[in-house]
Amino acid sequence: MSPDAIGFAIVLLAAIMLAGKYLRVKVPFIQKLLLPSAIIAGVIGLALGPQVAGRLAGPTGWSWLESGGLFTTEIYEIWSALPGLLISVVFATLFLGSRIPSPKRVARLAGPQISVGIAYGSGQYVVGIGLALLVLGPLFGVDPLLGGLIEIAFEGGHGTAGGMTTVFEDIGIPEAADLALAMATVGLVSAIVIGVAVINWGVRTGRTRVLQEVSHQSRDELRGLYTDSETVYAGRMTARPGSIEPLTLHVAVVGLAIILGWLMQVTLVAVEDALWGRPDSLWTADGGEGTTLLGYVPLFPLAMLGGVLVQVVLDRTGSTHLIDHEMMKRIQGLALDILIVAALSSISLTVIADYWRTFLILSIAGVAFCMLMLLFFTPRIVPAFWLERGIADFGQSMGVTATGLALLRVADPYDESPALEAFGYKQLVFEPFFGGGLITAISIPVMATFGVWWILAPMAVVFVVSITAGMIHHRGVRSGRWSDPAAEMVGR
Repeated sequence: MSPDAIGFAIVLLAAIMLAGKYLRVKVPFIQKLLLPSAIIAGVIGLALGPQVAGRLAGPTGWSWLESGGLFTTEIYEIWSALPGLLISVVFATLFLGSRIPSPKRVARLAGPQISVGIAYGSGQYVVGIGLALLVLGPLFGVDPLLGGLIEIAFEGGHGTAGGMTTVFEDIGIPEAADLALAMATVGLVSAIVIGVAVINWGVRTGRTRVLQEVSHQSRDELRGLYTDSETVYAGRMTARPGSIEPLTLHVAVVGLAIILGWLMQVTLVAVEDALWGRPDSLWTADGGEGTTLLGYVPLFPLAMLGGVLVQVVLDRTGSTHLIDHEMMKRIQGLALDILIVAALSSISLTVIADYWRTFLILSIAGVAFCMLMLLFFTPRIVPAFWLERGIADFGQSMGVTATGLALLRVADPYDESPALEAFGYKQLVFEPFFGGGLITAISIPVMATFGVWWILAPMAVVFVVSITAGMIHHRGVRSGRWSDPAAEMVGR
């Protein structure tokens, strides 16, 4: 692929993203669904490509559509490579620019929320793998490894699903990438529709402590735009442009975090190859001894650890002010938008058609489990503001963190509850492991190497422990044996 082709592919991607935003601004139905423009743009890219427009070449006689639809096959090949690169940028920025709080403060405020979050992540593995073993495998001959797609697609979202493509290909189940991306779309849309419905139900039945009536979003909020009277800053200038552009500085720090993650990856693979691994591949025909596991771990969770390491050094040296977290969020948002559009545009609809029963069963089971967590377990784990705090985890468990925060903003528009702070602290414990963290990264390689029980059994134990611990804490608060920091923080 020539540099010109790569540059042109990115320009076309930008044009599609602009078209997605235009539809968000102009179409009321899309506005009410709160669909991100990147999702809309990804659907546009898919419709214009070989999976949809390309299939019209035969019936219409338009032979020029045969090669990649409205564009070319080369363009879609470039787009399909972008998610695996950009996911490292998304995860490297997670903790950069915000001081790492003490473990004691995190535990006091976010303890119940951590229990809920871990229960979501581990439970999705239990439900998915259990279905794969009991239903999908016996009835449809589906590889049990596909049971891990609920957590990857729902908890991880489009970014993680796209970033795991290389792992799926290395393991020998490339169809899993397309299924994961499609399931991520189902999860995101379901999270928004169900989440808003639950908030309305909570207001009507008195289960919300902040909202007393449903507030209608303004026209500009529905369109996803700010008004002239609103002053919103993209980030804080931490360096003088005469020395270095502040955005350049932040991008450089992200690059450093990714390099540190890459060094960790290289070191882990080298240690594995030296001690127990087989450098060639897990699936070689020579039958030689050795197991490759760490070699399948993708870069992005290690890039996140690289970001944590950089932030710890900045905190310890008194240089935290050099990096602004809001600026990092802008870099993260750009990378995530491009990733989502590129990933959705290059989905294979043929694979989804071939595995439609697996796709449907896993999607329905994932949605049902997340609703059970929100409506049954969360009120029995979170002592105060359970709906405000629980709706954020529900949104994240079926889409991305931004979905959870969007639902939280609907339930608590003026940040009157401790939900936002507790959710942020929970992320520090949760993100390194689930939703694209280390467990997500190694789950498929571990199951492929040792069998699905090596993930199913530990996740079942983690699910039971997290639910039980949360309920014990809840009963302790209700009985007065100990206080609830979340309730104490709010002057009510």
